[in-house]
Amino acid sequence: MHNQLFIDGRFVDALDGDTLDVVNPHDGSLITRVTAGAQLDIDRAVAAARRAFPAWSRLAAGERGRLLARLADAIEADTGLAELESADTGHPIRDARGLDVPRTAACFRYFAGMADKIEGTVVPVEPGFLNYVQRTPVGVVGQIVPWNFPLMFTGWKLGPALAAGNTVVLKPSELTPLSALRVAALAADVGFPPGVINVVPGFGNVAGQRLANHPDVDKIAFTGSTATGRRIVEASRGNLKRIQLELGGKGANIVFADADLDTAVAGAAWASFHNQGQACIAGSRLLLHEDIADAFLERFVALAQSIRVGDPADPATEMGPLTSAAHRDRVLESVEMAQAQGGTVLAGGKAPADPGLRQGFYVEPTVVAARPQDRIAQEEVFGPVVTVLRFASDEQALAIANATQYGLGNGLWTRDLARAHRLARDIRGGMCWVNCYKRVHPGSPFGGVGESGYGRDMGFEAMHGYTESRSVWINVDAGIAPHFAR
Repeated sequence: MHNQLFIDGRFVDALDGDTLDVVNPHDGSLITRVTAGAQLDIDRAVAAARRAFPAWSRLAAGERGRLLARLADAIEADTGLAELESADTGHPIRDARGLDVPRTAACFRYFAGMADKIEGTVVPVEPGFLNYVQRTPVGVVGQIVPWNFPLMFTGWKLGPALAAGNTVVLKPSELTPLSALRVAALAADVGFPPGVINVVPGFGNVAGQRLANHPDVDKIAFTGSTATGRRIVEASRGNLKRIQLELGGKGANIVFADADLDTAVAGAAWASFHNQGQACIAGSRLLLHEDIADAFLERFVALAQSIRVGDPADPATEMGPLTSAAHRDRVLESVEMAQAQGGTVLAGGKAPADPGLRQGFYVEPTVVAARPQDRIAQEEVFGPVVTVLRFASDEQALAIANATQYGLGNGLWTRDLARAHRLARDIRGGMCWVNCYKRVHPGSPFGGVGESGYGRDMGFEAMHGYTESRSVWINVDAGIAPHFAR
């Protein structure tokens, strides 16, 4: 476990000596205190990244790829990384072992293979000239990752940026900094040069703000809330740095009358309650066709009530605590607000009764019946709370789905292939899953539209987001007559 800043290849203390309390969300106990970076620490991390950039960007792309592949191997071989992520975040250990660590390693391995496959183009221009377009790294990249999937998002951000030849200053959430620091240590172990990766935990309004407004940072990639995304855009204006934002969501998960109900019920539970609902792509609005709504809800509520909530260190646990006490309180306030607006709680809506969980930040899997215009159906709750809405036609389902400011991920459950293609085309969002939900892959672009942000993680689109295009013109044998002839 590392509890210092990682700058220029070394673990160091912050210049002002401030610290962050890292708390176990299962029982509220203190795991450790981590050095908190502030403005001067961000400055020296950016300076280290700038010094490292020329050599790293000119390193053979295949060698960058080999280092990323070694880092993927080291992540898979680290027997304590899953336990560290589980303790820090509240992820059930079975998810940390079976999803978080493998997905992170897979992301680094994918971009290891991508490093030497960034190709330019030749443009057919007028005779006598050769015009080609290069893809060049952006430069020094600031990356800010959230607390809900800190290990996985560290991989999503670092992988493409490093493969493209950029150097990075990464700020993990002040709530969950431990796995990002561990990845930095592993990167040093496998041979990444000093300054290529820098990890500076700190508070968003201090370290994050400085990273966003720093004049020597060329791009900011941020995953987090829409409100914070707006502040980052404002802070970045000084040097017009590039911005990539993956923000909030209020996913519509639409079940049609012809759907396989058993599959849809299981898929809707995964969409709603995986990671305690702390996911921007969660299917937090469950739209049910009126012909099957009652039958669906009978099975879905029973499944929600059967989910094993408990200590994330227990391999039998299916849903752990929320990551912080403050966030648990916000989630419970959202349920109270829904009831005040006339919503009906069909399951959950409170902390578990188990006395062994009273010190933790737990909320039961919660199902709320509401109206499309209610706040619970419009605002992101970011917890194990799903809002149930009913519809009578495809057109009504689409109208309800598109009636939010967000546009990230949505789901459709139907046997009608034409309907699936039509609604996938017309539903507003960056991703749409049909007869599945929350599927991700390092090769498939991930991101949203509207107040869910812009830019993409993963895939070739992520690589393009971490590179600039440079057009080069060569006069091969063109005779150019003087424009101002005498």
